[in-house]
Amino acid sequence: MKSEILFMTSYPPRECGIATYSQDLIKALNNKFRSSFSIKVCALESGKMSLEYPETVQYKLDTSFAPGYHKLAQSINQNKLIKLVVIQHEFGFFHQQEAAFLQFIYEVAMPVIVVFHTVLPRPDERLKANVQTIADACGSIVVMTNSAAELLKHDYDVPEQKISVIAHGTHLVSHLEKESLKEKYGLSGKRVLSTFGLISSGKDIETTLKALPAIVKTSPDVLFLVIGKTHPEVVKSEGEKYRKMLETTVIESGLQDHVKFINRFLALPELLEYLQLTDIYLFTASDPNQAVSGTFVYAMSCACPIISTPIPHAKELLSDETGMFFDFHNAQQLTDGVIRLLNDEPLRKKISLNALQKIGSTAWENSAVAHAMLFEKQVGDNIAIRYNLPEINLDHIKKLTTGFGIIQFSIINQPDIDSGYTLDDNARALIAMCMHYELTADKTDLAYIQIYLDFIEHCLQPSGDFLNYVDGNKQFTAQNETTNLDDSNGRAIWALGYVVSLMGKLPEEFISQATILIDKSMRCLGTVHSTRAMAFSIKGLYFNYETFKNPESIELLTTFADRLVQMYKHESSENWEWFESYLTYANSTLPEAMLYAWIVTGEPIYKEIALSSLNFLLSHIYKKNGIEVISNKNWLLRGHDAGQYGEQPIDVAYTIMTLSKFLEVFHDEVYSQKMVIAFNWFLGNNRLHQIIYNPCTGGCYDGLEENYVNINQGAESTVSYLMARLTMEKRIASEVKLKLQFQNQIGLLQK
Repeated sequence: MKSEILFMTSYPPRECGIATYSQDLIKALNNKFRSSFSIKVCALESGKMSLEYPETVQYKLDTSFAPGYHKLAQSINQNKLIKLVVIQHEFGFFHQQEAAFLQFIYEVAMPVIVVFHTVLPRPDERLKANVQTIADACGSIVVMTNSAAELLKHDYDVPEQKISVIAHGTHLVSHLEKESLKEKYGLSGKRVLSTFGLISSGKDIETTLKALPAIVKTSPDVLFLVIGKTHPEVVKSEGEKYRKMLETTVIESGLQDHVKFINRFLALPELLEYLQLTDIYLFTASDPNQAVSGTFVYAMSCACPIISTPIPHAKELLSDETGMFFDFHNAQQLTDGVIRLLNDEPLRKKISLNALQKIGSTAWENSAVAHAMLFEKQVGDNIAIRYNLPEINLDHIKKLTTGFGIIQFSIINQPDIDSGYTLDDNARALIAMCMHYELTADKTDLAYIQIYLDFIEHCLQPSGDFLNYVDGNKQFTAQNETTNLDDSNGRAIWALGYVVSLMGKLPEEFISQATILIDKSMRCLGTVHSTRAMAFSIKGLYFNYETFKNPESIELLTTFADRLVQMYKHESSENWEWFESYLTYANSTLPEAMLYAWIVTGEPIYKEIALSSLNFLLSHIYKKNGIEVISNKNWLLRGHDAGQYGEQPIDVAYTIMTLSKFLEVFHDEVYSQKMVIAFNWFLGNNRLHQIIYNPCTGGCYDGLEENYVNINQGAESTVSYLMARLTMEKRIASEVKLKLQFQNQIGLLQK
C-alpha cells in the first residue's frame, strides 16, 4: 500500500478560492507523482453543509464544532497509512474554534505542514502567539510570496528554516487565438477589459466603474467583463447587496453597453478562454494586506496585460516590464493606465510576453514538484519520489509542421514562420516520427514522415551534400554560405539511415527514397572531418549497412571510426578520456558511434573507447541530484570548471538515446537508472526544479538558463523531448517483454 498524505482544506463543490487551489494542486501532484503516494482529503466545512464530495474526500470537519477536532485527530492517528498532514490555513476557517484547532495540531502524531494563505502585518499579541504556536507544532510552514515569508520571520519570529516559499500555482494554457475566442463568445469587435473571482466589496470593482466613462470616450468599443458569482459567505451575511450596488452604478453612469456581469462560477476551461480573449486584466482590491491572489496569477498565465493595485503579491511579480500599477481606489490612475495600454499595442504585446516568462515558474506542475520535495524532506524514507511518465503527445510537433517541413522556432507555443526551416530540425523530426510509427503503427504518422523526408531531399545538392537553412518562402538563405554544414549533413545521414532500417515496417517508397538520397550523399561524405558529423554519419551508415550489407557503408563507417580513434588517442589521458580537449554539445553521440562501429565490425578498440569515453562523460554530467548537461554558454575545457547554466533539451535527449543503446548491448541496470534520472530532467528534477516539458501543448521549452526556463517551444527542443520520451517507451516495452519471457520460462519449468 502506498503512503498517504492527508490534505485538510475546503474542497469542491464548496465554492471558495482555497478549495479551487487545493483541487488544482492535488490534481498536479497526482499527475506527476501518483506512483509515489496517495492523497486523501479532509474537507473543511463551516457548519452543517450538504455537499457531495469525490471519493478522495475521506474525512470531514465542521470547523465550528470543537469536539470534532479531537475526534478527527484520533481517526488520523489510527490510520497507519497516513504519513503527513497538510493543512490549508485561512484564519476565517478556524476563528470560531482557535483553541481546538491549536490543540488538534499537537494531537496529530505524524508530521504537519501548514500552508498560510494569509499573513497579516503588525499582528497584535494574540495573533502573534497563535501563529507561533502553529509554527512550533508543525514541521514546516508554506507561504506563497517572499513578502509573506519576511513577515513570518520579522513580525512573528518564526524560524527561517521552517519557512518554504512555494508560489501560487497557475495553469498551463495553449494560448488560443484571441480573435477567434472573441467570436466564440460573441465579443467580436470589442476591446475587452476583465476581472474575475468570487465577488465581494473587497474586489473594489466600483473603482473600475468610476474609470470607465473616460475610457469609453477614447475607446467606444470597450467592454468590461465582471466574471464570477458573489462569494457564498457574503451571500449568507448580506445577500446580493454589493452586486446590486454595482449594477445600479452601471445604469446611472450609462454604461449598460460597456459592462457585462457573468454571474456564474465558471468551469476552468471556460474561465481560461475568457482570460485569453482579454485585452487588459484589471486587478482591483481594497485591502493592501491581501497577501496573494489566484485570480491575478491566472490572468498572467493567460498572457493578459495587467493593471493592478499594489498588493504584496503583485509587487513581487509586476514591474515596468510585466504590468502596471495604480493606487488603491484611484480611478484616475486606472483610467490613464488603461488608455495608455489600449493605445499602445506593441507595449501590450511586450508586457504579455514578459509576464508569461515571469509567471512560467509558477505552473501547477512546478508547484507539485516543490511540494513533493518538501513532503520527502518531512517524512524521509516513508515517501520515495518517482515521476510519472507523461502521455506521448504529438500536438505541438504537428502544429509546427507545414506541408513543407517543421518550422524552426516558436514564440511561446505559436510557430514563427519568419524563423524558417532547417535540415537539422527536419532530420530529427523524421527520426522521431519514425520512432513513433515503429512503436504505434499510427497511419497518420506517414504523412509527416513524407514531409520531413521530402524536406531532406529538397536540401540535397547535385554535389551530394546538403544545405541547412531555408527561409519561410522555401528559399535557401545566405547563412548556408557562412556556416559549417558538416553536422547538418551528418544528421541527415543518420535520419535517412534510420528510415532505411525500418524496411518491412514503412511503405516501400519511403525506403526507396531514403536509399537513393543516401547513395547520392556518399559521393562527398568521406571528406567530412567534424567530430560530431562523423558520429552522426556512423549511426546512419550502421543502419544502412545492417539493412543492405553494402560495402560502401561499412567502408565509410570504418573510416570515420578510425578517425575518431585517432582523435581519442591524441587527446585522451589518465584524467581526460575524450576525443577532444573540451566537452561541448551532443557529446554522448561520440561514444554511441563507437559502440555502433564495434557492433558492426567487432573491432575491440572501438568497444574499449565506447565504454571509457561514455564513463568519462557520465562522470561529468551526473551530479548528486540529477543530470546537468554541458552548458551551451560555457563549454567544459580540459582543466577548467563546467558552466553552470544553459542546459539544452537536445543534449539530455541524446544522452538518453545513448544510454538506451548501451543498455540494449550490455544489459547493465546502471544505464537504465541513469536513463530515468535524465528523463526526469524534463519533468522537474533539474537544477531549478522546474518542468521543461509542457504537457498542455506537447511542446518542450527551449532551455534551462541561470535562473529561469526559456518558455519558447521550438522544433529542436520539442523533437528532442519526443525522441527521449519514445526511447523511454521502448525501454518500458523491452522490460515488459523480458518479464513475460521470464514468467513463461518459470511456467515451463514448473510444468
